[in-house]
Amino acid sequence: MSSLGSVRPVQVGVSLKMYFSHDRTVAWCTAVAEIARTHDAVLSGAAELFVIPTFPSIPAAHQILNGVARVGAQNLSTEDAGALTGEVSGSVLAEVGCTVVEVGHAERRRLFGETDPIVRAKTAAALRNNLRPVLCVGEAHQSTAAEAAAECIRQLDDALMDADADGHRGAITVAYEPHWAIGAPEPASARHIQDVCTLLREYAARLELHSGSAVIYGGSAGPGLLTELAGTVDGLFLGRFAHDPAAIRSILDEIGRIASDRTSDRPAVAGH
Repeated sequence: MSSLGSVRPVQVGVSLKMYFSHDRTVAWCTAVAEIARTHDAVLSGAAELFVIPTFPSIPAAHQILNGVARVGAQNLSTEDAGALTGEVSGSVLAEVGCTVVEVGHAERRRLFGETDPIVRAKTAAALRNNLRPVLCVGEAHQSTAAEAAAECIRQLDDALMDADADGHRGAITVAYEPHWAIGAPEPASARHIQDVCTLLREYAARLELHSGSAVIYGGSAGPGLLTELAGTVDGLFLGRFAHDPAAIRSILDEIGRIASDRTSDRPAVAGH
């Protein structure tokens, strides 16, 4: 529990995709671990980190980041074992130290043909192996916030269908990323993100089998965005911005300032 009482930690996730070599991943994780071990936002519980490297780097990342950040995988198989050459099961991911796993990312859908039924099966596989899915959702075309939220909720409901049918419980992290904004000259506006994520958080809070779920923003992110979105998202899912470990420090600094402001705004308790 955060030192801020009932306020949940702000989640800060980083997917390294396939940008780094193994050696660079080790160096990056070492630098991030050094920052996190002494940063007030992490020590106070105001911030919670998770890092998702490539498969071969997971054991090293887990060893380096143990105690300061969760480690996850960028993908998993729909099955737990079998003659599935090239696949990696959720049970093995859990065995080597993963506690989170990315599911349904737009690149997996676009480049590797992952359909709704595949995302559904992978979400169930994650939950039955006690892995927290980082479930990526987003609308394909620019629309109103209400329409975008409705599409994201449809994707969320569909992804949880198999898991819920089998009674697999567990918190999930919904990562909202509007597909139309990927690589666009202008990112999604803060107001659009606020409105969509507010609706997603309200919906996620009602998921009976998945209490403690969170909604984070996974689009273009940089310093100041969390401050703009404060109160409407539970964190950020970072990409290339976080390739410089100093960027992690800047985000943690921002979380610390938000937490401090929230504490100072609380009314004094009578008798104290």
